[in-house]
Amino acid sequence: MEYLEQLVREWYEYQGYFVRQDLWVGLEADGSYECDLSIVAFHPTRRHLSHIEPSFDLLSWEEREQHFLIKFEAGRKYLHRIFGGDAHLHIDHTALIVSSERPRAHTIAGGRVVLVVDFLAEILASLCRLDMTTEVVPEQWALIRTLQFVAANRERLVPVLGASLAKETAAAAAAAPRGTQLTNELPARRPI
Repeated sequence: MEYLEQLVREWYEYQGYFVRQDLWVGLEADGSYECDLSIVAFHPTRRHLSHIEPSFDLLSWEEREQHFLIKFEAGRKYLHRIFGGDAHLHIDHTALIVSSERPRAHTIAGGRVVLVVDFLAEILASLCRLDMTTEVVPEQWALIRTLQFVAANRERLVPVLGASLAKETAAAAAAAPRGTQLTNELPARRPI
């Protein structure tokens, strides 16, 4: 199971959504499918439907636009049928993207763009409001529970992260040729 899909699944389930992962839609005559939708989350009391496509891709924004267009159009075409045929059911389409650069726009292919760092910040902000002694995230959501532990112990963990950044910056300064202008940005990391 892919990490981002698991994180999204856990977060939506934790909030009371029914979640389907890798939902194949558009059965063709030859038995194949038009495409798969990574995460579809439905909240029954709010009647809220979210279609989330996490992506670790290294594509250009133009290539991403095409990729998400296929996914979101399939979602618009088939999700109303799956969830009772309610034509008034609004579907939120989200492209969850790992990127070191801010997107050119807040939308892509008719869905909103959310950077993973912003998604993590949203989760952590929500979890910071919980008291770990009385509101522990159930262990079935291991990633969310880990983030709750990080949020609850942020006073001890932030200095560790700050010290790590200072060491990386000092190491980069020592390795840089004389006269090189350094920034506080972390060195680029290769995708895993």
